[in-house]
Amino acid sequence: MSNRIFGLIVITVLLVIIDIYIYRAIRSVSSKWNDKKHLNFKYIWWGYSVLLITGVFISIFFNIKFMLRTVILVMFFITFMSKIFILPFLLVDDARRGLVWIKRRLFNKKRSNPVKNTRATESIPRSEFLIKAGTLVAAIPFASFTYGILSGAYDYRIKRKTLYLPNLPSAFDGMKLGQISDIHSGSFYDRKAVMGGVQMLLNEKPDMVFFTGDLVNNVASEMRDYQDIFSKVRAPLGVFSILGNHDYGDYHFGPANSPAKARNLADVKLSHKNMGWDLLLNENRRVKIGNEEIGILGVENWGAGRFAKYGRMDVATKDTDDLPVKLLLSHDPSHWRSEVLSGYPQIDAMFSGHTHGMQFGIITENFQWSPSQYVYKEWAGHYQEGAQQLYVNVGYGFLGYPGRVGILPEITIFELRRTPA
Repeated sequence: MSNRIFGLIVITVLLVIIDIYIYRAIRSVSSKWNDKKHLNFKYIWWGYSVLLITGVFISIFFNIKFMLRTVILVMFFITFMSKIFILPFLLVDDARRGLVWIKRRLFNKKRSNPVKNTRATESIPRSEFLIKAGTLVAAIPFASFTYGILSGAYDYRIKRKTLYLPNLPSAFDGMKLGQISDIHSGSFYDRKAVMGGVQMLLNEKPDMVFFTGDLVNNVASEMRDYQDIFSKVRAPLGVFSILGNHDYGDYHFGPANSPAKARNLADVKLSHKNMGWDLLLNENRRVKIGNEEIGILGVENWGAGRFAKYGRMDVATKDTDDLPVKLLLSHDPSHWRSEVLSGYPQIDAMFSGHTHGMQFGIITENFQWSPSQYVYKEWAGHYQEGAQQLYVNVGYGFLGYPGRVGILPEITIFELRRTPA
């Protein structure tokens, strides 16, 4: 038996145990239900669980349509999260019942009347309040994640940021720069909504546009239905792009090189060319206005930890010493702290994506939170240390969960300015 199958069996058994635990708890406080309601609840509860677990196994071991697989896995995720939310209430209730049981046992030892002893050791009922409170709390993630699918996936928001650069040439002062990231075209299912987001970007009339990686989820063919839409993204000074960790096909073909994987990567790169985007593969470009120019540098994916390190800063920075401002495109924000800050102080600002803000959290003008912050020190928005800056775009598309809750898809518009006197 492979480790993969064994792991799935272990997880399935654990989920069934959790299901039994929650089911019995809810049944224990449903004394007012008649037999028909009890029977209907039983069929609905176990019918849904069996269908969901079966669907997960089918989606993993059989080649089914992407959207059907996504729906199954997302429903599994939402259901699992809801059950996780109710568990603390049940555990607290069991702790309460345990304390009552211990109290009764100690109390009974001081009594000699067998009738009283029998009454004292009768089963301890569950707290109806705790069960109902837990069920109510469990409904919150279910409702939130469902709403995130229906409303959040394509709810594009424009974020504006003034980027002050001390050595910015006067010809570039006031220039408008657009950034999108993490398109993940293989996840889309609404061409009209995707086009609406692109039109929002074009309406801003940026002078230059950056795309900071992850054009696809796994394979180049995912761009087939969306290449014409993103071909509309153009700017007077150019659209510059890079690759993200998903663009290499590592998650589909495996880490080892193969002819199929090489062809797929070549096709991903061709998509950038067909759209008129200037793909930077550990390269740099000089953008010139009049007699003044700045540098645009782009590296292949470089991520701390388990992520691939294809980026070559030494190559990308070659022959750029004379440029007064250097803007770096690097998909993974962990690259900034791991290598750029310490080794390349000449980089004025780096532009990244990758995190998606985990597509769940809160971002306001003065506060932001997401589970992403426990993985990445820099995960959304603007950061600065000394003279160097980083901006992390939370993404245009989505991956896995086909929605967003709180962390909405982003189009960033920067105004480049010389540092105020």
